Amino acid sequence: MSERDLSDQEEIHSKVLRAGRRTYFFDVRSTKAGDYYLTITESKKFTHDDGSFHYKKHKIYLYKEDFDAFKENVEEMMDFIINEKGSEVISERHQKDFKKEETETEPEIEKPSTSTSSFTDVSFEDI
Repeated sequence: MSERDLSDQEEIHSKVLRAGRRTYFFDVRSTKAGDYYLTITESKKFTHDDGSFHYKKHKIYLYKEDFDAFKENVEEMMDFIINEKGSEVISERHQKDFKKEETETEPEIEKPSTSTSSFTDVSFEDI
């Protein structure tokens, strides 16, 4: 492999985001023409019963000509999720942890029924 080929594989700029069992790698790389592109890699750790483990990786290559549309779509999808479900995490795993913390730290309080609605009226002046 030539020195030029090696430099094409070099990471120009990198950032890592650790999120539980997942790690996201954001890497700026160079094309053969000398332009830059972005790779986003999701790496997820899987542990076997015997204690050994392996990683599954998924990679996205994102080129500059797609940045605007990609960013718009990601922002739209994230806004949709937040608007529909709020920013609180409601996964089963999170709920188990939340219920455990709640029983450990708070005394048992009878909670009123919320069968009609789970929303609270909030005025924009309150925000």
